Amino acid sequence: MAGTSHGHTPAAWTGVTIAFIGFCIAGVFMVAANQPGFWAGIGVVLLGGVVGLAMKAAGLGMPKESAAMAEARAAAVQQQIENTAGTQVRAEAQAPQTQAV
Repeated sequence: MAGTSHGHTPAAWTGVTIAFIGFCIAGVFMVAANQPGFWAGIGVVLLGGVVGLAMKAAGLGMPKESAAMAEARAAAVQQQIENTAGTQVRAEAQAPQTQAV
């Protein structure tokens, strides 16, 4: 996923940060056996998801990939596979042949 820059957007960072804070709040109140505080933390977690989606809708998320870009990436992957296979075939052909006695 690192090659696709998955999640490296302001919308993703903000949503996850808010959700993490909510998770910490819920965890503290769970240990303290305080149900209203726990549910408030869960509410903050859900708020993080809503904020992330709203920011994505506002244009701060990953842009959608066009059909032309998807086709170009698929063609590049296919070309890389063919090049790798061709390199392996050439290496096997150049390897010295030994016969068992």
